[in-house]
Amino acid sequence: MTSRRPDYEEEADRGGGALRKRATINDIARLAGVSKKTISRVINDSPFVKVETRDKIHAIMKELGYRPDPQARGLAFRRSFLIGMIYDNPNPQYVVNVQQGILEAVRESGFELVVHPCNRADAGFLDQVRTFVEQLKLFGVVLTPSVSEDDDLVAILRELDCPYVRVASVSLDEAERMIVTHDADGAAEAARHLAALGHTRVAFISGPPSFRSSHERRRGLAEGLAEQGITLEDRYIIEGAYTFDSGVACARALLAMDEPPTAIFTGNDEMAAGVYTAARDAGVSIPDDLSVVGFDDSPMAARLWPPLTSVKLPIRNMGRFAAEKLIDMATPESERRTRSHQVEPGLAVRGSTASPR
Repeated sequence: MTSRRPDYEEEADRGGGALRKRATINDIARLAGVSKKTISRVINDSPFVKVETRDKIHAIMKELGYRPDPQARGLAFRRSFLIGMIYDNPNPQYVVNVQQGILEAVRESGFELVVHPCNRADAGFLDQVRTFVEQLKLFGVVLTPSVSEDDDLVAILRELDCPYVRVASVSLDEAERMIVTHDADGAAEAARHLAALGHTRVAFISGPPSFRSSHERRRGLAEGLAEQGITLEDRYIIEGAYTFDSGVACARALLAMDEPPTAIFTGNDEMAAGVYTAARDAGVSIPDDLSVVGFDDSPMAARLWPPLTSVKLPIRNMGRFAAEKLIDMATPESERRTRSHQVEPGLAVRGSTASPR
């Protein structure tokens, strides 16, 4: 029979100065046949320890009268059960949808979500994120565009040994750290739809150049039109900011041209809604005089009139997939669930597109 008498440490008794013996975390680990990290997970109530292992460790601690030293808690698991979401996206609906997806994933997992809005153009951006991660001792973070495209930020997270998952339009990292949205494929499908309707004068309102998605959506649109022998002309490309107001301003400029486009593809639905306003102000009918296609297929797409044709991205699922990948990083490999994390854009065709007059 294995003895329960470990190699105790000596400690001064507070009551009368006598010496007594106290078990250590090393003793518990040795008797339980597990690592110190596993003992620390049990002490910190981590959900990622098997029930039978947890019960065995608690029984040994009770038998030896072991009480965790508050300063030693987290010796092998130094982080909190917090997942951070870091974003600088100007589209509030996108941010909300990603948050909802993350919350679906963390429900009943023992993790909680904290969010950190930031401005990637701010000179103190990287220092602010470092402080956010260190002060909250985050278990890991979900990075949304465009912070997900920042390699300097990723280098800091690696330095801090903080797990992360990046959501981006193309693959930028190892597969286990990526949710790839394939934006170019969705834009190409929109282009084919407009070409099939007979449009040859197609305009593009992009997002900010600091977003990789702006370039990928432009590339997809150009390639999809080229398949049908149509050129995306430079005069019909205009830079927006992924905001409603920029959609209004850009559409007004396009509709004021001597030869205005017959169709406008926007980098997101917020800007598409701005196109609707500019068209109404100019007396331009959608879709009789102008076809409009958005991107994201946010809830507003079906609420506009006429309902907006939009490239559909499963944004809520993207947030859930990213959080599931993070949670898997905290789970023993033998206990991880097999999941499908594929993101495939599609086109939701509605009333905002029709053949040109």
